[in-house]
Amino acid sequence: MKHSIVRIMILSALILLLHMGSGQRENRPAAGVFALETAPDVESAFEASFPQSDVSGQVFKTEHVWDARVTIGEMLRVGASKRGERRVIPITGGTFKGPKIEGEVLPLGEDWQLVRPDGDTELYARYLLKTNDGHLIQVINRVLMHMPSGAGKGQPYVRSVLDLEAPAGSPYEYLNHGIFLGTLTVPPSKPGEKPAVVIGVHRVL
Repeated sequence: MKHSIVRIMILSALILLLHMGSGQRENRPAAGVFALETAPDVESAFEASFPQSDVSGQVFKTEHVWDARVTIGEMLRVGASKRGERRVIPITGGTFKGPKIEGEVLPLGEDWQLVRPDGDTELYARYLLKTNDGHLIQVINRVLMHMPSGAGKGQPYVRSVLDLEAPAGSPYEYLNHGIFLGTLTVPPSKPGEKPAVVIGVHRVL
């Protein structure tokens, strides 16, 4: 019932817009006639664009796209701001690899962080990947980090949403047409290794 009401409202709005657009035409039909003649076409177009399906109980599934080991530099503390504590971490390089893609992380990006008054940390990282066959992919990664507090605190919650931008016409153009979720972990450093984070990227199916 709810979906039917929403559909009727959208159809009514489309019909009204079409009728307003015909205001300058001579000998235009009466509003009621116009609506009766146009509604079936609009409804057909609507149903073709948004096929009806039962989404109750739907569970999202994902597929693994790549894992990236991103090396980072020394943190720059910007200081307190009106929204919280700000800091910046340079991205100095790294590598990434997945079932259909692999390459390097270019040393051109930064991770802007905001420690909020409630204790959560927001990350906004922007950087470039270069595939082994020479294509550049822009990555914008927005992360939320929540550390539970109190006696019964559980595991940290660290999840992200990524915006990927691949060159049009390249073998990786499919990255422009999906929703991507990410994980972030900090592996233990080995002697002589640069500090790094590991970012897992997954496409929502």
